[in-house]
Amino acid sequence: MLGYICKYAPIEIFESMGVTMRRIEPDVTNFNQAEIKMHPNICSFAKGVLEDVMTGGYEGVILTTCCDSIRRLYDVLREEYPDKFIYMLDTPRLTKEAGVDIYEQRIRAMIASYEKFSGKTFDEAAFVSYVKGKEEKRNISHKTGALNIGILGARANENIKKILEEKGANVAFDLTCTGLGRKIFCDESEVLKSYARGLLSQFPCMRMEQASNRDEMIRRYADSVDGIIYHTVQFCDNYAYEYAWLKEWLKRPVLLLETDYTRQSYGQILTRIEAFLESLQPKRPHAKKNMEGDRAMYVLGIDSGSTSTDVVILDQDGKIKSTMIIPTGGGATMSAEKSLELAVEKAGIKKEEIVRIDTTGYGRAYIDSGDDSITEITCHAKGAHYLNPNVRTVIDIGGQDIKAISIDENGAVKNFLMNDKCAAGTGRFLEMMARTLGLSLEEMSVKGLDWKENVVISSMCTVFAESEVVSLVAQNKEVSDIIHGLNVSVASKVGALAARLGKNNPGEYMMTGGVAKNQGIIQALEEKLGAKLYICDEAQLCGALGAAIFAYEKCKVQKI
Repeated sequence: MLGYICKYAPIEIFESMGVTMRRIEPDVTNFNQAEIKMHPNICSFAKGVLEDVMTGGYEGVILTTCCDSIRRLYDVLREEYPDKFIYMLDTPRLTKEAGVDIYEQRIRAMIASYEKFSGKTFDEAAFVSYVKGKEEKRNISHKTGALNIGILGARANENIKKILEEKGANVAFDLTCTGLGRKIFCDESEVLKSYARGLLSQFPCMRMEQASNRDEMIRRYADSVDGIIYHTVQFCDNYAYEYAWLKEWLKRPVLLLETDYTRQSYGQILTRIEAFLESLQPKRPHAKKNMEGDRAMYVLGIDSGSTSTDVVILDQDGKIKSTMIIPTGGGATMSAEKSLELAVEKAGIKKEEIVRIDTTGYGRAYIDSGDDSITEITCHAKGAHYLNPNVRTVIDIGGQDIKAISIDENGAVKNFLMNDKCAAGTGRFLEMMARTLGLSLEEMSVKGLDWKENVVISSMCTVFAESEVVSLVAQNKEVSDIIHGLNVSVASKVGALAARLGKNNPGEYMMTGGVAKNQGIIQALEEKLGAKLYICDEAQLCGALGAAIFAYEKCKVQKI
């Protein structure tokens, strides 16, 4: 079995020789081996490929000269596996006849090299017979009655397609590095030349000469779908740059996804994609029961977060009947059931009077009692609009992530951004800093307001920031000054995220989540934004409130 990574790889050559070809799709837990062999800032895809090859049982790997990271990967693989067929196929940037001639020659050289390595012989007639039996895959495929989503950018993790399909969306096209179906040209008078021409005629990647033609091609494809997912790989600059200008003229909603090919990315990928689909077409399932008649009935929303599990109960008039916040512990299901019971008890009602339960938060999928699950992005938008209809930008600093959400006059999500999986600036970050300073979160919230010296915390990385704090304490810096420095660093990160949403979103800012109780963060963030933040008592409950409102709207309300 040979592995390959690029759509320009001539896999049919090897398949016609009876070789099993496998496209390498890294799905790793970490980069322990790769970061020993390669620089930590090398593309995470290249590191993921190395990790996969080291455990995948490949006879060899076919690489193409797509970037410097892959060139470095080739060097490492050659050094690590001198007895395997590790081949770098130098792919020309030219797509004209000169490029075709060059690629044909290089493919022939690759065939000769593999024949020498394996003892097998390439048979041109067998190759012709093989490729004639292969059909070109369609470039685009629409599905009636479903959201049609296009994928652009760097090669996409298979989890992206899997999530879209599971949520009922159709992947209309995939214009990433390996997404489009191959073009098979087979002219028997010039077999390998025509084959090379077909390979070079595929949708051009960013390194190809015809990359300038991507604009019009992308526009044509993008206009045919409901939304676009633009995927980049961490430290892949080419596609990150393309997105920066592409988003300015694309007419369709665009979701930017950056992944690093580790399994830890799955949770955030899921949340982002689900929220994106919700913003395109909110789901409106039928209620199991109706809130009607003379008997009191209620709906309930559960927000299963990383640090707390929150519950809101609404009555038949859509008013808050009861709320509950407890620490998340012992799993999402256990915490949800406990908080539900406590909220019902607090409300003085019976559990049987709850006609619908909608869930949100990272643990939403694991709550068995829920009728439906909705992303926390959509729920925070809904809850914020309920609490203040003038809000147009919601900032949620949660236990493990930061979200900036722009909403319209109806509380629907227009756009949103999230931090990556780094804990910098999150509630968890503040917990660690408070622990380092020997303070409670409540003490830390107000102590930083009395600062005098502007202490700068240069690193947002949780580990490095903690080291800086320890160093500042050793220098006898005032604790209030250190806390102020931490507040400013958090505000800078959050403010930058909010600024990326754009300025064309008039209306108030609102902060939700537990960090909304932190007075120092609020003050620093208001200075960064140049605007006041709307803060309310229900800020931490905003996600659960939004879920409860969705449950309420899905039930038929009739006042008797």
